[in-house]
Amino acid sequence: MTAEKDALQTVAGLMALAARTAPKGRGVDSIVIKVLTKAEIKKLVAAMKTYGEAHEPYRFFLRDAANIAAGDACVLVGAAGRDVAGINCGACGYAGCAEFQKAVQKNKAKKERRPYPGPNCAIKMADLGIAVGSAAKIAQIHNADNRIMFSAGSIAIALGLLGKDCTVAYAIPLSATGKNVFFDRIWPK
Repeated sequence: MTAEKDALQTVAGLMALAARTAPKGRGVDSIVIKVLTKAEIKKLVAAMKTYGEAHEPYRFFLRDAANIAAGDACVLVGAAGRDVAGINCGACGYAGCAEFQKAVQKNKAKKERRPYPGPNCAIKMADLGIAVGSAAKIAQIHNADNRIMFSAGSIAIALGLLGKDCTVAYAIPLSATGKNVFFDRIWPK
C-alpha cells in the first residue's frame, strides 16, 4: 500500500467519527456507518453493475460502479428512517408519528424493489444529511477526493451491508490520485 492509500483508511475512520458525532434530532442516534473492506467494495461494484444493466432508469449506476471501483476506500452512511422522532411534526406527509408507523407497516408488505424503501421520518433524513455532510467535510479537509453517491448507498442497503433497519444510505468513495476520478465521469450509453 502507498502512503496515500494508508492515509485514506485513516480519513475513512475520521469520516465515520464525524458522522457518528454529528448533531441528531432530539439527540437520538439512528445513523448507521460502515467503512467497507476491499471485498465488500468488489461485491458492491458487482451488484451496482447488475442493477444498472437490469433497470433502464438507473443506468447511471454503471458509471458510479466504475467510480467506486476506481477509488481506494468507501464509507457508507445511512439511517434507520423508519424510526420516528416522536414529535408529530407531519414533515413526513402523515398527520403524526402513529399514522407514519401505519404507513411503514403497509409498505413493508409490498415486495417491490425501489432504491429506498419509504416512508422515512423527515427528522431522521435531516440527521442523515447532517451526518453525510460532516463526513464529506472531513474528506475535504484532508484533501481526499470524494463524491456522495445515492446509487451505491441504495445497493448497499439491498446487499444488507448496513443491517436490516437502514432504509436510506449514501456512499462516499475516496481516492488519492493526481486526477480526481470522480470529476470527469462518463455516462453509460
